[in-house]
Amino acid sequence: MSEALVLVEKAAGIATVTLNRPEALNALSKALREQISLTFVTLAKDPEVEVVILTGAGRAFTVGLDLKELGGEVAEPESNSSLDLSEAIARFDRPIIGAINGFAITGGFEVALMCDFLIASSEASFADTHARVGVVPGWGLSQRLPRLIGINRAKELSLTGNFLDANTAQAWGLVNRVVAPADLLPTCQQLASDITSTEPVTRAEIKRIMDTGWEATLEQGLLLEQRASLAHASSSPPQDMLADRRSDIQQRGREQTG
Repeated sequence: MSEALVLVEKAAGIATVTLNRPEALNALSKALREQISLTFVTLAKDPEVEVVILTGAGRAFTVGLDLKELGGEVAEPESNSSLDLSEAIARFDRPIIGAINGFAITGGFEVALMCDFLIASSEASFADTHARVGVVPGWGLSQRLPRLIGINRAKELSLTGNFLDANTAQAWGLVNRVVAPADLLPTCQQLASDITSTEPVTRAEIKRIMDTGWEATLEQGLLLEQRASLAHASSSPPQDMLADRRSDIQQRGREQTG
């Protein structure tokens, strides 16, 4: 029996989702795309899952669409699924941490950009080769990448097809941190645990207004925040609960700052 194309491990509110075609550098075959979509649809229905860590098995996060399938060298399997991968991930309303373990190329780069933030292994690298393959981006890269790293840097990457190493990706603001390969998943798991320790309703609303405001003007975003803040304040917790939370924050501050 063949091994699953997507592996899911759950613990303490955290689901680690691993793309599992290492022999093909996790190329996004039709079957793998469908499994990723189904995985996120399933996780979205699981109230116990608060954070997802998305990574790849082997040397790649994912190198994008399976060019052998696109070129007709390998027949695409028939499918009854109509859900697009990007749509399935976009519908997942909880934080997604991208654990970029290796190559994130073209469509794989786009999948990385669907995550809320990225932590990279020192062995990770990024490339947008759409212009070299002869395909126009369709999963948001042309719009998300300039907003993250600036239009000039995004044009350099997309118009040349050149590779970007992990340290430069951090310097450009594409990834939050670069860590040793052995530290990648533990770092992401700690960050995911930090997220689950926050108040879930407030966390969800902050993520929602950040995501919505990112696609709006500053004026629209500020108005969105103001309305959300007022609505949330009307359901504030009791004073004794707030006091407990302040105490927790003070203790956390002492632990993290020494």
